[in-house]
Parts: sequence; structure tokens; C-alpha cells
Amino acid sequence: MPEFETLDHSNLNSTIYGALCDALIQGRFQPGDRLKIRDLAEQFGTSVTPIRDAILKLANDEAITFRSPRDIRIPAMSEARYREIRSIRVRLEGLAAETAAQVATSADIAALEAILRENEAALACGDGLKGAELNQMFHFMLPKIAGLPVLNGILRRLWLQMGPLISDAYLPGGRAMIDHHYPIVEALKRHDPAAASMAIVDDILLGGKPLLERIEKGARKA
Repeated sequence: MPEFETLDHSNLNSTIYGALCDALIQGRFQPGDRLKIRDLAEQFGTSVTPIRDAILKLANDEAITFRSPRDIRIPAMSEARYREIRSIRVRLEGLAAETAAQVATSADIAALEAILRENEAALACGDGLKGAELNQMFHFMLPKIAGLPVLNGILRRLWLQMGPLISDAYLPGGRAMIDHHYPIVEALKRHDPAAASMAIVDDILLGGKPLLERIEKGARKA
């Protein structure tokens, strides 16, 4: 179970929901993990009511499977769902990269390169959790640079479902999980929207091969 920071209790329900969303998006849970309401309440230092409310919202987001209060799990991704989400990500993250390439500053480029350096270090020491979190940070920097907050919100909904799978596949995926990020940065440096869009598509399609392999491996076990 991930560790959570002390909460701001002034708006407890939304704070807990946001913290759990971040944990899912960053890959701090993996497919098959079981969520226990009382354990989460103890970690957050609160009653079970706001935890239950957040869990129900996440079930509505299709980010978790709520069979009963005693059976709450991070779902495994089906191949059909993965391919659908991948198709949407190609269009939306392509738009983010294309727009970011038009407006990226030297500070934006430096921030992306800093994430890549940290990500290389995480891979080198076998820290898959940190690597998955940095991977998410890199992808979400693009709509931020582009100044597209509505798009960012849409992508968060998709990444609620993608985060656990990416975390599960991160270390087995190896260099495929990071190598395609470098052409994205180079395209932003050149202010080349078409190349940036093509590079993020390559990252999602080619870099995503280890994700499909994990899905297929899970299907064979089922």
C-alpha cells in the first residue's frame, strides 16, 4: 500500500480523492492490488466515510473495481480497452505535443531534460516505481507547456486506468519506456509541431509494446 502525506482536512473528500487519483496515475498501485478502506482511513488519519466516497468516485471513473466493501481492486487492463485508450491517447497527446512545440521555452526544455535525467537514474538503479512516476510527469508536462488545462483533465481520466499498467510493465519494458522521449524533446527544441506529434505517437505505439506484452501475459494466466 502506498504511503500518503498528511492531509489538508479543510476539504477532506476532494483531498483524499485527489491523492488516490495521483497514486493511480503515478503507478503507485498495480493491477490486482486490493484496496482496504480501513487501511486507507488509517493511513490518511480519517474516518472510513471520505475514503468510501473517494472509492465510489474512482469506481465511477472505471479506475477500480468495487465488487463489495471487502473486495475493491485495481482491475487488470483488457487488450480491447488498452487499444481503445491508446487510440485516444495518440490523438490527444499528439495534440499536446504539437501545441507544446509551438510555444516551448528554454525553461520548459530544461524541465523535460531534468525529468529524463532522473528517469535514467531510476532505470539504472531498478526503481520502477520512481521511473513510472517520472514517465507520467514527462507526459503531463506536454499539455502544461501547451497551456491546455482542459486536455490535461481529460488525460488524467485516461491515466487513472493506464498508471497501474505502466507501473507493472516499467522495469520489464526497459529502454523502450524512455528512449522515445528523447525525440520529443528534440522536436520541441526545433519548434517542429509535426515532428513532436509523430514522436509522441511513436512513444505511445512503440514504447507501449511492453504494456501489450503484460496484458497478453496476464490473459494467458487467467
